[in-house]
Amino acid sequence: MIEIIPAMDLIGGKCVRLTQGDFLREKVYADDPLETAKRFEAAGLSRLHMVDLDGARSGAPANLNVLSRVASGTSLLIDYGGGIKSEADVAAVFDAGAVIVNVGSLAVRQPETFLNWIGKYGGDKILLAADTKNGKVAIDGWQTETEEEIVEYLCKLVEKGVRRAFVTDIASDGAMSGPSIDLYREIIATVPGIDLIASGGVRSLADIDELESIGCKGVIIGKALYERTIVLEGLTKYVG
Repeated sequence: MIEIIPAMDLIGGKCVRLTQGDFLREKVYADDPLETAKRFEAAGLSRLHMVDLDGARSGAPANLNVLSRVASGTSLLIDYGGGIKSEADVAAVFDAGAVIVNVGSLAVRQPETFLNWIGKYGGDKILLAADTKNGKVAIDGWQTETEEEIVEYLCKLVEKGVRRAFVTDIASDGAMSGPSIDLYREIIATVPGIDLIASGGVRSLADIDELESIGCKGVIIGKALYERTIVLEGLTKYVG
């Protein structure tokens, strides 16, 4: 069964969503992330994908106080990313209550450091965050587009032992236009052994079912939950 992972994007300690990664297209959905997290928990969900957009933009985690508050106030298993640049950052995120650290930009710039962290903490504790724009890997909170093809990048890291990744197509994220099914189908067919988590564009239960049918292991859902095109009560068939 596909794992449902609600998303919580943070700017200034508030729950927001961006459209296609554009910081100028920000919408605040909740002033209190803990209350939002409690609603996810009450619906039977066990995971939370927390993105520190301030950290992604500045290069250092900036919402650890929110992480700590949500981790101590719920039983959700939180994966946290945004601005992770050093082992001290990794330790700080774990200390604040996350069970998984998401690493994106550093995995591109310093792949050996990223692989060393997987070796030290375990592949279940360090999760590859691979963002793509126009088929190329994007970093720095989606603000920098590299020349590396996303599929080739994933192949390279899987060959070195990476087994899990979530992939966000920036063109789909927050656009409510449907997930990038063709991209995910290509990744699953081309990158053997990867446990793929889809992220971006999910707007309905039908989208979730299609992602499950092509082999995605998980799906991150953001705007659809906040805009209520997917209601939490509708997710019960995926829980438990």
